[in-house]
Amino acid sequence: MPKIRSFAPGWLNRPAPGHRLFEQPVDDSKLPASLAYTKKWKSGPRRTIAHRGTEVFVAVGKQIRWGDLVHLKETWESKPSRSGRTQRQDTEDSFEVFDEEAAAGNSQPGVGEGYRTIKTPVADDIRQLVMSPQQDFLAVLTSHTVHICILPDSSHLHASDSTPFKPKFWTLGPTTHVTSRSAVVSAVWHPLGVNGSALVTVTEDAVVRVWELSTSDRWTFDSPTLAVDLKRLADGTSLDQDFSVSTSATNKVFSPDSFDMEVAAACFPARSSGGWSSMTLWIAMVGGDVYALCPLLPQRWAPPPTLIPSLSVSIVSRVGATEDDPEVSAEAKVLAQQQLEWMSDLDNQEPKLVEVPFSDFPAEVYARPSRPGTVPRLQGPFQFEVNPDDEQDDEVELKDIYVIGEKINTADLMMGEDDELDASDEDRNGLSLTVVCLLSTSGQVKICLDVNGVEAKWLPPRNRLRTRLFTAPSTPPSLLTFQTFDTVKPVELTTDSWPMFSEDVTSRYAFYVTHPAGINHVSLAPWVFRLESELQGESEAGAQFRIDLLVQGRGSSSDRIYEQPAGQNALAAALAMSDPDLGHFVLSATLHDPVALFFDTPEREDSPAREDSPQLIEVGEHAQPPVVWEPRPLFHPSEALDQNCGLPAWLEHLKTGRRRPVIQQEVRLSIATLEVFTEGHRLVSTEVFDLNNAVAELFRKCEALQSELQEQIIKANEVKQRIDTISGTESGDDEPVSEDMLIKGRLRAAKQRQHELSKRMDNLRKKLGKATSRELSDKEKAWMGEVQALEHSIMPEEEGRLSSPSKAKQTWERFEEIKALRDALFSQADQLQKKSGEAIGHEGAASPARNLKIPADIRKAKVAQVMSLLERETALVDAVKSRLERLSVG
Repeated sequence: MPKIRSFAPGWLNRPAPGHRLFEQPVDDSKLPASLAYTKKWKSGPRRTIAHRGTEVFVAVGKQIRWGDLVHLKETWESKPSRSGRTQRQDTEDSFEVFDEEAAAGNSQPGVGEGYRTIKTPVADDIRQLVMSPQQDFLAVLTSHTVHICILPDSSHLHASDSTPFKPKFWTLGPTTHVTSRSAVVSAVWHPLGVNGSALVTVTEDAVVRVWELSTSDRWTFDSPTLAVDLKRLADGTSLDQDFSVSTSATNKVFSPDSFDMEVAAACFPARSSGGWSSMTLWIAMVGGDVYALCPLLPQRWAPPPTLIPSLSVSIVSRVGATEDDPEVSAEAKVLAQQQLEWMSDLDNQEPKLVEVPFSDFPAEVYARPSRPGTVPRLQGPFQFEVNPDDEQDDEVELKDIYVIGEKINTADLMMGEDDELDASDEDRNGLSLTVVCLLSTSGQVKICLDVNGVEAKWLPPRNRLRTRLFTAPSTPPSLLTFQTFDTVKPVELTTDSWPMFSEDVTSRYAFYVTHPAGINHVSLAPWVFRLESELQGESEAGAQFRIDLLVQGRGSSSDRIYEQPAGQNALAAALAMSDPDLGHFVLSATLHDPVALFFDTPEREDSPAREDSPQLIEVGEHAQPPVVWEPRPLFHPSEALDQNCGLPAWLEHLKTGRRRPVIQQEVRLSIATLEVFTEGHRLVSTEVFDLNNAVAELFRKCEALQSELQEQIIKANEVKQRIDTISGTESGDDEPVSEDMLIKGRLRAAKQRQHELSKRMDNLRKKLGKATSRELSDKEKAWMGEVQALEHSIMPEEEGRLSSPSKAKQTWERFEEIKALRDALFSQADQLQKKSGEAIGHEGAASPARNLKIPADIRKAKVAQVMSLLERETALVDAVKSRLERLSVG
């Protein structure tokens, strides 16, 4: 679970301009209390927040608010004073200081750069905002209609303009998605669409439509390129049948599939998933069934570089394994031939290169293979393999589905190749199975594993029907129920709740669950990598046995990161964002206020290095500083305190209505007077009841705030005492001790203790030496003989000791010989010096004119040569002396 650092910051709270992103429109906020509370959010998914980088798009009613969070934060934090009531103008690139008095009369929100209002052509409240992969389209969904907003560049939205922005809107399917037809439950951008321009819509009556949008062709917004009726496809027997959608909106007949195949949600796995995952549409029905449609492709699609090679390797190996095996069924052989035919159609194509925004490499665009067919087979309903001790509710109503595709199998793809595949670590690490997560009305999350794997399947051709009748019926696909847990308590359940999944930005195996009671963070990392290591390892017990052990062990972690009081407004689906300027946070909203949770720096979980290790966990726990304060959610007072009183409007209505005479005359006991008093009492009692509840909630919060403040003061005092103890400035009767003296005293005590320990060690060593009287070993005797031989070779022999029989001279003998030679040389030098002096004296006396001249350079060279010899001999003698001294000491 990520550690919460803080909740909604000041730049998102009132009166900051960032709070106005989530406020209700002015027309709705001025409604009286008796009418304002009648406008409730209808049951359905509420994904009203989308983002493009640090820009957020918030749907409020029929409007879309745009805001740049970085700009809102920097502008609000850069203001020197935010408490003034006056209004001043900063630089052109900043907001005006918020003035509550002026804002009360300002009917046009969105004044200032960094915050704009986007006008939409919708006729009903916006339920979902879905951003395209390239972030150039924004799908705007109501209950029955779909509109595509062509998002402009950020510079156009940052322009200083107070008027609402009107971008280009296209109505998707003006005759298809209308209020007279089924509601739209999901709109998903196809992960393999060219530049993210393919949108898949799924309606409540189990109809899947693929739209390939192009701003240069209006017809692409009017009709889909592929429309499949899943109820017809479920009963299909051959490829040649018609599975298109009926155009008649009035001719509706009863069918059991109308109840069994009522769609709740649909989704695609990520584009970077391996195998057939990226082209598989998973569909969850309200009744609890799960279906898969593979391969579902637009007419023009752009696969990632590793997709087609990996599929080609798997298809060729499958054909080779089933072709000559007599035990393989005829249906499996037909399926292998169909996949081979599908891949052959791709191999015969010459892909077109299309430039990709924000990328240096163009994308290869292929056409959808027409063989064996454009409409795949509907796989399902999947059977859930549940353990005997697991309870399963037959009346479970699914509300959302979230699928995590399998990882890319780089080992089989690059077998025999010298080059390595260019894939990120996030795509390489993970589970080699598809994880299907289901969410029910009660907040129950069911984690399922697709052990067999979903592959591309088509219905058999018509000429294969006769042979298909004699084959045994194929077993229905199944999902292994790995874990089931609840995110909502029974007391928190509501009848109109619609829980939703949201992906996390830090890990592909983590997500958020948003429900009316709050937000939960779910992480699958505790068992995903352990399961993958078990599946890749070799064990005689088998994979099924090891999976059972993992199921009984530690499962997924589910933590409530945000909780709101019961009876509050429904939360929008949590949106996880990570930005260097903003940090890692989750953004949600009620009908009136934002909900933001800021976390510590996120850590990637898509790595086996995060395997549970006691040492790492212990180090991490001790490395955290003591918690001084706990972040608390921001308290928003009840909306009843801000609603206008409905009594004046009711009185004005009485003055102009049919009860006008009752108001003008005296009070009389009549039926008309009783009706007026009853209606007035009902209005006043409703408003007073709401105000009492709001004031009581505010009073309880103030009392809780006092206890929290006392606890905060106690923790602050504890921290202060720790600091005073460390610094030596704690209060007491004695004089304060400085930090320097405290550190020196600790060092002195440590040295004294070390000296005592070393002294005790020496005493123990001496006692141990005296207590042991064992004989010397052979190695010790040999070592002692070597020491004695070395001593005899260095020191002279004592009297009475026989000399070594070795012929080589000992070291001390050579030293004595060198000393004798030195003395002889010194004596000879003295004699020569005396003789040369006498000879020079005689010759000078006999013949003064005669003088012996020796060149100076020769004399200096000879003297230097003699001195070097003397120094060499002296150094040799000193070295021998020092060595003898060390040996004698040792």
